[in-house]
Amino acid sequence: MTEGKPTHSAAKRPTVNLALTGASGARYGLRLLQCLLAAGCRVHFMISKAAQVVVATETELSLPGSPDAMQAFLAERYGAEADQLLVFGREDWFAPPASGSGSRAPLVICPCSTGTLSALATGASNNLIERAGDVALKERRPLILVPREAPYSEIHLDNMLRLTRMGAVIMPASPGFYHHPESVADMVDFIVARILDHLDLPQDLMPRWGAERVSRKLAGPSKPPAD
Repeated sequence: MTEGKPTHSAAKRPTVNLALTGASGARYGLRLLQCLLAAGCRVHFMISKAAQVVVATETELSLPGSPDAMQAFLAERYGAEADQLLVFGREDWFAPPASGSGSRAPLVICPCSTGTLSALATGASNNLIERAGDVALKERRPLILVPREAPYSEIHLDNMLRLTRMGAVIMPASPGFYHHPESVADMVDFIVARILDHLDLPQDLMPRWGAERVSRKLAGPSKPPAD
């Protein structure tokens, strides 16, 4: 589920590491955070300084500067339970995502800046987000990267190829239009739904491709009109 109150007990909550970096597309990351919390996940949340600037530029939000204040703000905004959302600072090296001996959780970087792509492709670990990505790669944990840039340079493409070969999933923020979006929110949900699918979390943001066709087939042939 992506709406309503979380249904998981604290002991059974799936954990997802979520990071926002300084690419355009903050709404993707914030909507994903909302959906993860609504699905009952525990979220380890990380955000770069550049991402905080992007959030202030692209949305109506002005996030508090300290991790504790941001945690309280986001928990209240998205209706998180007390144990659901943990916000970690840029250099919190004792946070679970910073070590392979931490919780075995997938990492989503959404949006993912091209600078972060470069850092991950070259093994840099200059902050918690980069270290979390490095851990995900070395531990062979699910790593979903959502870049938002146009056009891509050869450097960007090479970094994405290198990361794909290492096991990461590159999911550019390129929404489709076959579902006839009527708003920016619909286009945001298209990408968020694909991320949730890759995390094996239920979602009802987007209908399944072919679902209508299957329903028609199961219903059988339509009857011809009566004379």
